[in-house]
Amino acid sequence: MNSEKEIVQIAKSDELQPAMLNGTLVEDVKAIIDKGLEQVCFSVNQAMLNTYWNVGRRIVEEEQHGNRRAEYGKQQIKLLSMELVPLYGSSYNERNLYQFRSFYLTFNNLEILNARVQNLRWTHFRSLLRIENEQERLWYMQEAANEGWSSATLDRNINTQYFRRILAMQKEGIVVSKENNHEPDKREFIKNPIVAEFLNISPNIKLYESDLESAIIDNLQQFLMELGKGYAFVGRQVHIRTAENDYFIDLVFYNYLLKCFVLIDLKTDRLSFQDVGQMDMYLRLYDTLKKQPTDNPTIGIVLCSETNGDVVRFSSLADNPQMYAAKYELYLPTQEELMREIERQKEIYRLQHKP
Repeated sequence: MNSEKEIVQIAKSDELQPAMLNGTLVEDVKAIIDKGLEQVCFSVNQAMLNTYWNVGRRIVEEEQHGNRRAEYGKQQIKLLSMELVPLYGSSYNERNLYQFRSFYLTFNNLEILNARVQNLRWTHFRSLLRIENEQERLWYMQEAANEGWSSATLDRNINTQYFRRILAMQKEGIVVSKENNHEPDKREFIKNPIVAEFLNISPNIKLYESDLESAIIDNLQQFLMELGKGYAFVGRQVHIRTAENDYFIDLVFYNYLLKCFVLIDLKTDRLSFQDVGQMDMYLRLYDTLKKQPTDNPTIGIVLCSETNGDVVRFSSLADNPQMYAAKYELYLPTQEELMREIERQKEIYRLQHKP
């Protein structure tokens, strides 16, 4: 028989069993802690950005009050880094001090900066400083903040010329800012070319459409990020049945910003008139049998290994504003190669929309 002392110990032990812990209590406390940690990280990040910006401001002020020659500025930054590194570490080395100076000169209103892009870190701004064109730089900053891009995603989008691959940019030379409260333009959600090095497909092998489709499904998250804003995956080989035939569309997405379905037909060869005709039929089928009354007209993209100026100009692509052709790249081109390809695709796109 257990003693009274043993009975008390057993009761206390039972009270501490995890099964007796209120699950709601655990989740609530975890949420409180997570929120606190987020606030700490946010505060640290804001303090860091404010510090770097103010260091840059002070360096520029010294240059403006002292000798304006470039050599004087270089000497001042070098001497300043020699004083700061022993005290505060390599974050204040000569190279970083130059970046702090550029940070202040590029984003010279700290109050506006803090209000607009509170979720961006120093690593984001370090990448943004590489962009010389102001409109382009502000677009990347705004997209990174609105879409929650990591600094690695921002780097990839800059390196793959995301901004310049947008069809709206290719037609008009501009991308309208969201701050203008304009209606979404579908051209701002379609890129040409598509850079898909993440599929890990060798460009030197014989590629079948089923292989390309499987690689996209295996890397769906990255493919969605490459497509751009607002895309959600609906299905592969989506079945449409009519009274006479069955049809299967390679990939179907829904863009919740454009409020429409987006069909992608994969082609491993150069764009042909038959490819365009097939997509034209798919669009008619989808709008008739699948689209809901609240959806906008369906968009179709023929994604091929190479576009074709004649097909773009003399097929129904030239008459149907809901249909597009885009080229895919299976490797990451050099900056020079990519810019040449973008210029080539811009010219083909202009042929499609020639008055």
